[in-house]
Amino acid sequence: MDEGAPTTARLRDVLNRAERVVIAEGPPDEADSADVARIVVSGAAVADLADRLAIVDGGTGDRCRCNGWPTITVYDPDGRLIACWTLHHQSGLRGLGDCDADLRDGPALTEWLAERGLSRSQAVQEQLAAQKTEEDQRRLRWLQAAPAGLRDAATDVCEPPGRDQEAWSGRRREAEARLAALVQHGYPDHIERVRVLMAWAGVPARESTGGLKWYDMAVQQQLLAEDHDAILTALTTRPPTPAQLDGAAELFASLEWTAAHGKQLHQPLRSMLIGHVQAEGTDPMRFRMRHGYYGAEGSA
Repeated sequence: MDEGAPTTARLRDVLNRAERVVIAEGPPDEADSADVARIVVSGAAVADLADRLAIVDGGTGDRCRCNGWPTITVYDPDGRLIACWTLHHQSGLRGLGDCDADLRDGPALTEWLAERGLSRSQAVQEQLAAQKTEEDQRRLRWLQAAPAGLRDAATDVCEPPGRDQEAWSGRRREAEARLAALVQHGYPDHIERVRVLMAWAGVPARESTGGLKWYDMAVQQQLLAEDHDAILTALTTRPPTPAQLDGAAELFASLEWTAAHGKQLHQPLRSMLIGHVQAEGTDPMRFRMRHGYYGAEGSA
């Protein structure tokens, strides 16, 4: 079944010749393991399965790099293997043609499998839904922290990736350029600009998921493009806010900053930042401080 585009008609043709279908909750190289849950589908249930496996004709034009699971093996009346398919991310099918294909109704297939004792796909779907909700909420918090007049441009910057990574990357670069231009226009005074960006850059420091997302990096890259002395001056001419100190903690621990300027900070910024980390810093901030960042004496 490696020739031609995948279609539901081709899938039904295979299943019409099936005596039994074995569905195992593992990738192909683990499908025969005794530890892997499985069901055997036969008789009228094969036609029911065919309805659940209906795909968007023509496929996606691409193949997912992961092995995929569950594994679906199809056998004819003589016991010969006539097809081996895998599900991908509980939303696509591989092995029917020259590329992957989206299921017409992935949730319906997931429910069908769970009703027959294969609940791992359902658990993964619930986990993915929870992760998506958290990602959406994190993007919203970042957007809500956007400085005045930048919300629309920031919305474009934090657009989630799509299937076409190249197209998404191009849109993201254009959006980041628009955002940077708006920041320069809206905050022409470099001291004020740094302080505004620093507070925005502090948002990810308080996120429980940790790490910087692509939209967080868009703000940090703008700060890294600012003059070194201007950044230090902006944080010392008047007391920085807690949010700005969060941003400073992220910036001064970044690889780009330490590669260019090292880990040491001069007074009074050093004392302010270390005091902030000691009083209300996150665990990652304290970890970095213990390892000599922010001008602190390393203890590890």
